[in-house]
Amino acid sequence: MATDSGEYDEAIPIVAAHLAKIERAVSRTRSSHAGQAYAVVRPALRQALEDEDAQRVVPQVIDEFARRISEAPDNLPF
Repeated sequence: MATDSGEYDEAIPIVAAHLAKIERAVSRTRSSHAGQAYAVVRPALRQALEDEDAQRVVPQVIDEFARRISEAPDNLPF
């Protein structure tokens, strides 16, 4: 974890780029799988994250995004 402002300043662009990849994957999955069953949405989201080179996402976050895409496709932060 960054402890001084220099390390923090270096880490922020890396974190922002990773979040942008996640956002693209979620948006793409929502566009193609909104309202479909969770069992269909979750693997599609995992594949989209892989395609974006954003595999390092906490499994619970993937579960929550997949659930939201499945149940309420318009109720997502991205």
